[in-house]
Amino acid sequence: MAPRTIRKKPASAAGPRRPAPRPDPDESARTQAVADRLHTLAIHLLRWLRKEDEALGLSGSRLSALSVVVFAGPVSLGDLAAAEQVRPPSMTPVVLALEQAGLVKRRAHPADRRTVLVEATAKGREQLTRGRRLRVGQLANLLEGFPARELDELERTVDMLRQKLEDDRSG
Repeated sequence: MAPRTIRKKPASAAGPRRPAPRPDPDESARTQAVADRLHTLAIHLLRWLRKEDEALGLSGSRLSALSVVVFAGPVSLGDLAAAEQVRPPSMTPVVLALEQAGLVKRRAHPADRRTVLVEATAKGREQLTRGRRLRVGQLANLLEGFPARELDELERTVDMLRQKLEDDRSG
């Protein structure tokens, strides 16, 4: 058996290929530390804002489900459960409570009568809008004393994070 000859690929006109730069360990540790602080802050912010939700008389799980229904439009119970990262049987009592409060209604899917769709009522949309207004108002109060330069930085950071999340979801 003849030995295999390995041919070298010709170098490109721009010169030899360089390996991708390795991440700087110090920068990687910094990224981890910032991510940890952001995670902690997000949890504390959500807990702090949850106090505003008490005025609505709805639990966090019910408000979250209502938000999905309002923004996603009519959704099946299975799709709602998937969005909320729970099993469909766990979603049934949440939807039942929202329905009893007049915030959502159930109806048969027009193409598949076996599938139930959950859709927001006008009252449900109003309730969610009111809750959002309360939470955003609390956040605005928190940011009120920030200098314009720091608000500009925060706005850029929020936009970058939002864009990164959108890119990760679609990629």
